[in-house]
Amino acid sequence: MTKPPPAQRRDYPHFLTIPTRWMDNDIYGHVNNVVYYSYFDTVIGAYLIGAGGLDIHKSPVIGVCAESACRYHAALTFPEEIEAGLKVGHLGRRAARYEIGLFSKGNDAAAADGHFVHVFVDRATMRPAEIPDSIRNELDKLVA
Repeated sequence: MTKPPPAQRRDYPHFLTIPTRWMDNDIYGHVNNVVYYSYFDTVIGAYLIGAGGLDIHKSPVIGVCAESACRYHAALTFPEEIEAGLKVGHLGRRAARYEIGLFSKGNDAAAADGHFVHVFVDRATMRPAEIPDSIRNELDKLVA
């Protein structure tokens, strides 16, 4: 089976710099695989809060993760600043599929890439809900 090549920096319209932390490294001296998902969640959450106006404590509609995946291409380590690229691969009425690339500074090929699906739900009932217009308008800017 042929592995697809890493995602490229040019494919992402939005970036967030995320510093690695001492605790991110595992015993083998590189960022542990589970931490990559935290970086995915961080770039998405920061965009939804900063651009989309999501209030993580009070917004009546929130996104919950329904699916995520990651492909690893090169090791990330501490200390390092990661540049997390974000785009929207699909934007539905009640869900969004984000595409994420994690890049070492100066590298055009992703050290890791993957996706993360949010289903938007009513905070009180946890039933599917329409993506709020303020968030939808900002996510639409990132549609690939």
